[in-house]
Amino acid sequence: MAPTTVDEIAERIWLSIAERRLRPGMRLKEAELAEIFGVSRARIRQVLTALERDGLVKTEANKGAIVAEPSAEEARDIFHIRREVEQRVLARLIGHLDAEKLLDLFAHVAKERVANATNDQREIIKLSGGFHLMLAEMAGADFLWGMMRDLVSRTSLITAAFRDSDKYNCGPDEHEELLMHLKNGDLQKAQHAMVHHLEHVENELKLSGNPELARSLKDALL
Repeated sequence: MAPTTVDEIAERIWLSIAERRLRPGMRLKEAELAEIFGVSRARIRQVLTALERDGLVKTEANKGAIVAEPSAEEARDIFHIRREVEQRVLARLIGHLDAEKLLDLFAHVAKERVANATNDQREIIKLSGGFHLMLAEMAGADFLWGMMRDLVSRTSLITAAFRDSDKYNCGPDEHEELLMHLKNGDLQKAQHAMVHHLEHVENELKLSGNPELARSLKDALL
């Protein structure tokens, strides 16, 4: 069954961007999207507004909505901000961690390993971003969680535009290493592991040249 709610449709489009099926610069025509998802154009406008708020879509005069096209400098800015924000998340989190939360985090990494073993790119993308959001949520910091939600969405767009491989690499090994430092109560090592992890992801991007052009909207979403 096709997704019908605003959140469900927005997630489908977000995943298609992260999977590099929807390319930066691709037009998102209201009428075509309404037909693909079997909903009204009014609902599609709500979806596009939500995606624009997350930085995934922008509206241009005489073109309508398109998948945003981040620059290499914007990509570097996003990763710089993520390194700062995620270190603060860990500082807030370490005082709130308990055995139950750690079990949940390790269980999440176990799911990442399964997705990696089966090369399920959709699950890999959702779970890897979800891991970073879990850290912010467990820290009990609503403001930081909101920032992380925005940054994870924008990072998905950046990796779609600049990744030099078809595989999404925000891997479970580095996530587990970070968790072991948190389990041991070593904030400094956890923060160092987070910085190294994000630098690894950034260094796999090809921040030169132009993003590839998009293909059919229907093929990208179905």
